[in-house]
Amino acid sequence: MTRLGIALLWLLHRLLGARGLGRLGEALGGLLYHLARGRRHIGEVNLRLCFPERPEAERRRILKAHFRAFFRAVLQEAVSWWGSREEVEGLTRVEGFEHVAPHLGRPLILLAPHFIGLNIAAVRLTLVHSPTVSMYARIRNPAIGRLVLHARTRFGPIELYSRHDGIKPVLRAIGRGLPFYYLPDQDQGRRNAIFSPFFGVPAATVTALSRLAGLTGARVVPCIAEQTRDGYVARFYPAWENFPGENVESATRRMNAFIEERVREMPEQYFWLHKRFKTRPEGEAPVY
Repeated sequence: MTRLGIALLWLLHRLLGARGLGRLGEALGGLLYHLARGRRHIGEVNLRLCFPERPEAERRRILKAHFRAFFRAVLQEAVSWWGSREEVEGLTRVEGFEHVAPHLGRPLILLAPHFIGLNIAAVRLTLVHSPTVSMYARIRNPAIGRLVLHARTRFGPIELYSRHDGIKPVLRAIGRGLPFYYLPDQDQGRRNAIFSPFFGVPAATVTALSRLAGLTGARVVPCIAEQTRDGYVARFYPAWENFPGENVESATRRMNAFIEERVREMPEQYFWLHKRFKTRPEGEAPVY
């Protein structure tokens, strides 16, 4: 079944191109908003916790827009899987690379929160600079996993490590001057995490960013992937000064606060379908 779906997506990419895939993805997302009740429930809980001040009707509008934008991105990933260099460059542009260039060749972490265009942005980055290093979570479906890994490596060398490999290979790569494209903002349980406020709600947050920056002396340059009317923008921000600072708690809160600011700018594009608040402090009831 998976092979049939992949073959169909390949054919649609050939017939429709990136824009056609985008329109189809938005239509699919609008349909799945009504059909995928489990995921919709997760999104509703996340938005209620993060935006309690907003009317329910507005949160519903954000979630509907998120479904459309998310599945547009899902289908347009076909461009990063099979598209030419010109197609990838036409779909995604890079802004603010001047914030990255001075730090190349030295320890550098590219902080990439879970906005819906982050995979496409990662592929586009390999056309601007390589090699880089990144970590990934193993995808349950091996066929999809192979395609995702293929996309990340097809335009330039990149060192990819599974979370199961641990952090030591990444530390060595950062020490060699490879930029680390790091996705820090999902609930991975209590291990190596602290409860740090995210929109005022305690959220289990991995502390690896501050630990990596402290151990390697790496500069942290945020990279936000924004879905636009015509495609995507991989936007880099100025390197953070005085990071990680005095302690892990303040550094982790600083990271979450930065992500909050970007979410408020485009709330429909943050990945709301993940159980961000699954892990709760001792004695607190589950939220989902």
